[in-house]
Amino acid sequence: MPALILLVLFRIAPVIEVFFDSFRNSRSEWAGFENYAFLLTSDSFINSIRVTLVFNLLINPIQIVMALAIALLIVDGAKKPGMWQTLNLLPVVVPLAVSSLIWSVGFRPDDGIINAILAAIGLPDQRWLTSADQAMMSIIILASWVGVGYWSLFLVAGLHQVPRDVIEAARLDHGGYWGTLWHVRLPLMRRPLAFVLVADTAVNLLLFAPVQILTRGGPVDSTNLVMFDIYRNAFVFADLPLAAAETVLLLLVVIAIVGLQFLMLNQQGAED
Repeated sequence: MPALILLVLFRIAPVIEVFFDSFRNSRSEWAGFENYAFLLTSDSFINSIRVTLVFNLLINPIQIVMALAIALLIVDGAKKPGMWQTLNLLPVVVPLAVSSLIWSVGFRPDDGIINAILAAIGLPDQRWLTSADQAMMSIIILASWVGVGYWSLFLVAGLHQVPRDVIEAARLDHGGYWGTLWHVRLPLMRRPLAFVLVADTAVNLLLFAPVQILTRGGPVDSTNLVMFDIYRNAFVFADLPLAAAETVLLLLVVIAIVGLQFLMLNQQGAED
């Protein structure tokens, strides 16, 4: 009962409140679908949706492939896996806001450590957060610095759940390391991989802190993710009902994408 009360107060009730607020105007008067109609014709909102989808199409495969690679290194190649797992999780325990501040120093175009390293190996300086072409990739690097270690934790657990006798049988049949990985280990890791895919997608759709701290949606709205656009409408433009409508639309997008992923994974499981 205490857990149920907390769930209702801090999860379900706010969602219901946001839903009803989205049908009001800035004077708290009933406005029907006015906010939704405005958003669906707003260039700023449509651009934020486009930027968010592109961001997820880029970052999700990067994080999952890197997390799987690190998990394989820890399970199969590391002599002291516990030590490497601890080092791998260090970025995870640092709050995302603190990581954003640390990376903001590294991304400085004039005296940042990243450009200093590039200069030392003979490469030109990069503008990173001040370039519309590089700002999104800079956010991806930062988010992956934190996310890859976290998702690899679940994949390490999934690799340990694969029966050793099945792996040994595949290798005795001359499956080789890569053949065993592709045809035996990864199929048996469908559940942890599915969880990582769905959870990673949801997390990245709701990413906010790095954008708010480092770029504030710029340059030229190149990193204006939907979560930051909601923040800007609510706390910069003081239009809470419009931000509420945007939140509802984002929630629907998250449900649709995650639901589609679950459907595709279930169909693959049924075919296998």
